[in-house]
Amino acid sequence: MGRFLLGMDGGGSNARARLADRAGRRLGEGVGGPANAGNDLPGAVAALEAAASMALSAAGLSGHDRADVVAVIGAAGAGNPEVATRLAAASFGFRSLRVVTDAEIALEGAFAGGDGGILIVGTGSQGYGRVGERRLRFGGWGPSLSDGGSGAVIGCRAARRALEAHEGLAGSSPMTAAVFDRLGGSAATLSAFGKTARPADWAALAPLVFHYAETGDPVADAIVAAATAEIEALIGRLVAEGMERFALMGGLAASYRPRLAPRFSGFLADPLGDALDGALGLASKDVGR
Repeated sequence: MGRFLLGMDGGGSNARARLADRAGRRLGEGVGGPANAGNDLPGAVAALEAAASMALSAAGLSGHDRADVVAVIGAAGAGNPEVATRLAAASFGFRSLRVVTDAEIALEGAFAGGDGGILIVGTGSQGYGRVGERRLRFGGWGPSLSDGGSGAVIGCRAARRALEAHEGLAGSSPMTAAVFDRLGGSAATLSAFGKTARPADWAALAPLVFHYAETGDPVADAIVAAATAEIEALIGRLVAEGMERFALMGGLAASYRPRLAPRFSGFLADPLGDALDGALGLASKDVGR
């Protein structure tokens, strides 16, 4: 039946893994590199493998113990059935492996299987919720067309404003100068970065933008204000569909929480657990079946 449970979360910034026994006691954790299976499946598999190996090693287990592991992966990009099928077929060597979306494990962790909504905001962004048998999704389609308020969108906007300020096409500020210097200090180096940057690379600029917004930087403040409006639009859709509670999750959740309009305060709930707790919860249900 499997003596161990392994929950894994593959996102645009990193892969994470948490190992537990069947009683729920945590045994080890691990991390790996960016793991968006929809953008780079081989890279995601490698990152998830690294995270799983680290978690097993931290627990004093070896590769032979994988046959006793019941695993659940929640992966960015797994909403595409073909991607989910290919990821589930990867040779991790576990006793069983189920692949779901990263939103599904986050929702499971936030409300322990109960109804509610989540807004994941990190490298990307997505609103996701459950009311009875209904599943609702808004956003999460990638930063080129979607993912408002995400780190990737904020970082790209900041880089654009920095280049515009450098060329005298828009106002400059301490933030535009800092972003410009961080990306090489010339239009050519910034352009080269933009041609190869992944969502996680853009998202790495977001903390800098929030920092300058806190200092009153006008350009940073405008970027963050626009991003906050996009996050509130996602929350508004969840509430309109009957979500009586929602939780903010992801690397930028703490940055947005104090900025939300007062009308949302009555719906805001603290998550009971994180995405890895959700993945372990689903793994435990698999063992029970």
